[in-house]
Amino acid sequence: MRWQGNRESDNVEDVRGEGSDDGRTGLPLGGGGLGIGGIAVALVASYFLGINPMTMLNLLGGASGNHASVPAPHASARTNPPANDEQTRFVRTVLADTEDVWKDVFQQAGGQYRDPKLVLFRGSVPTACGRGQAATGPFYCPGDQKVYIDLGFYDILRTRLGAPGDFAQAYVIAHEVGHHVQNLMGTSAKLDAMRPRLSQTQYNAMSVRLELQADCYAGVWANHAQQARQIIEAGDVDEALNAASQIGDDTLQRNASGHVSPESFTHGTSQQRVHWFKLGMDSGDIRQCNTFDKNAL
Repeated sequence: MRWQGNRESDNVEDVRGEGSDDGRTGLPLGGGGLGIGGIAVALVASYFLGINPMTMLNLLGGASGNHASVPAPHASARTNPPANDEQTRFVRTVLADTEDVWKDVFQQAGGQYRDPKLVLFRGSVPTACGRGQAATGPFYCPGDQKVYIDLGFYDILRTRLGAPGDFAQAYVIAHEVGHHVQNLMGTSAKLDAMRPRLSQTQYNAMSVRLELQADCYAGVWANHAQQARQIIEAGDVDEALNAASQIGDDTLQRNASGHVSPESFTHGTSQQRVHWFKLGMDSGDIRQCNTFDKNAL
């Protein structure tokens, strides 16, 4: 992926130096933390959180109540700039690229895009949606309009989930920003309002559609970024499609337990995730991302 030298976003908060409640840092890879099986199970339930992340975050954090939240630290307390290592610069650059793309897309549609913040953390972090845990993977919180990433997740993505490559990492960010787009467009709020009227199985099915739409939006980003800045190199598309495949609900469940329970899917199958990312990337048209059409899946 060609990203060096491109604009870097200022909308990154680095709270990795603030530690976590239990004193550990980074992703728990074993030796007293969650093993990969436990991480995979957690990912099945809350991987790429975009639809009401309260449920899994509160369960993992031991909270109770449907919408209990832990206030995030005041912005003024986060005065240290992000580190300047290559991985952090990569994150800032990809985030900037999503800002540029979605600003243009919204303007062309007569709207105005509001940039999300991206928070780099280790271990756990307080958010407006509850306490976020590294073991759940990257997530988006609608309550504070922030994307949260423990960069140790990229090691998991590469070595344990079989999805290496910088474009696979960019896809992760673009997917979470896709949830921010849904939040701005009111899609997430509409689904959240429906929740009391749905059974758990019905709600899971709607969550799948929300997640697949975020995959499609990630593809739309890739299309526009390529047209504007020619960021894609040989093999990059395969990296993103492989990442989408490796984190399908069916693949995660099969790898974690050997069994697949379609009624518990919340993010879609590997085939579905690949299809919708590719549709967004091939078309570059947000209108093609209507996963909520009754005949879409």
